[in-house]
Amino acid sequence: MAARKHSRQRDSIKEFLMTREDHPTADVIYRNVRQRSPSISLGTIYRNLTLLAQDGEISRLNLGDGVDRFDGDTSPHYHLLCEKCGGVVDLEMDDISSVLEKAAAHFDGHVAGHVTYFYGTCGRCTKSGGMDLSGGMDLSGGTDLPRGTELPEDTALPEESGA
Repeated sequence: MAARKHSRQRDSIKEFLMTREDHPTADVIYRNVRQRSPSISLGTIYRNLTLLAQDGEISRLNLGDGVDRFDGDTSPHYHLLCEKCGGVVDLEMDDISSVLEKAAAHFDGHVAGHVTYFYGTCGRCTKSGGMDLSGGMDLSGGTDLPRGTELPEDTALPEESGA
């Protein structure tokens, strides 16, 4: 395969993802990248996310809810989908790739890999006493907050503008 031509748009998308821990959707990425590159289209975002994922420069997460999320951290790690707010968080835990050997022992063929997602309640929702912290918003695509940003517990999340 020939090397891809350099693209400032791809660089902008990747740089944005490297600042995030919330695993944003293409729409959240578009809204944020467009602030620096107003002429970029949603189609360009989708095409470049696909290329970056195919090239292994980012990870595409499909958690079974029909919405792809993207992760700039391509190191081996696991994710938890919060059933209360829809957020996706990284799980710091030991590698469980030994499951491949267990699967291979019960399969007449070759097991090449696995994808494991966990479901439960994130720390923020747990601390709120099980309340849904989304404020009625769908946070499954992520927020517009940069990597490492923590909201104070009493901070109300902004209403979604529909844009």
